[in-house]
Amino acid sequence: MQQRPEHFGFFLMPGFSIISFAATIDPLRLANQLSGQNLYQWHFYGPEDQTVMCSTGMQFQPTRMMHDIDGIDRMLVVGGIGARQESGEALNQWLQALTRQGVSLGATSTGALVLAQAGILNDKTCTVHWEERDHLIEAFPELNVSEELYEIDGNLMTCSGGLSGLDMILQLITLRHGESLAHQVAEHCIHPNIRPAHDKQRMKLQLRQHGSHPRLTQALELMREHVQQVLSCDDICDRIGLSTRQLERLFRQHLNTSPTAYYMSLRLEFARQQLKNTRSPIQKIAQNAGFSSTSYFSRCYKKQFGLTPREARTGVHRVIELGETK
Repeated sequence: MQQRPEHFGFFLMPGFSIISFAATIDPLRLANQLSGQNLYQWHFYGPEDQTVMCSTGMQFQPTRMMHDIDGIDRMLVVGGIGARQESGEALNQWLQALTRQGVSLGATSTGALVLAQAGILNDKTCTVHWEERDHLIEAFPELNVSEELYEIDGNLMTCSGGLSGLDMILQLITLRHGESLAHQVAEHCIHPNIRPAHDKQRMKLQLRQHGSHPRLTQALELMREHVQQVLSCDDICDRIGLSTRQLERLFRQHLNTSPTAYYMSLRLEFARQQLKNTRSPIQKIAQNAGFSSTSYFSRCYKKQFGLTPREARTGVHRVIELGETK
């Protein structure tokens, strides 16, 4: 006897990432196609039952109204970097009602922020896109936010966005219908290696640097690990076994800059993300980026980005208040 198909709902946030959406819905279609069975069905929802525009400008019409959740087994909030957060009591109550009715909830990327606002993530382990992790932790310090590709905690599942949704759905297919079907789906997606949840969200540093010199990679990793407690060039050289002249030569050859300039840019980029994604005081952000003087931090930041930290924060908040994407 064929089992009842599992019904997915996809709640599409304005500005949602099309790749996050495709990565979670297309494996369901392929599972149906490859098994020759109707294993999954899906429905689209949008805020206030309105047409939703995704990150690329395409518009999606909800196939169901928000009051119609009959038969829904899982509801995924589809977010993305730049997606507008649809906070509000009505949405919170809707999500809470879903949980009371036994619907499993999930989210891609910044969709985790919506679940957090509704109190859905309390006492659960969750994940979010690496660029929004500080924001989520600051806004909801009681949450257990991991750096995993995805998390499945009981009836809650979250993924970091992008192609991590594919790995998460493949895991669900494995649990429900077996590894063979999951691997067939992965193969059709040209995704031969299904990644485990604990794989890192961010590319290994040596890959981002195009396989550069191993000692250079060690130096870059040390800089990344010591943003607040800044190391001197001599400290870095001692740890990786190079002279200062050799380190300078490696940076010029592979990155066309000096170690000092690269380290400063790294710290300032870290501060820029803190300004965008948290509401920590500027003095605290300066300290987190290894600056003992706020005024010096401000001068360096303006030289790097063309505006002061205060101006940058004001601009970000203005965009948020207008409801625009960042």
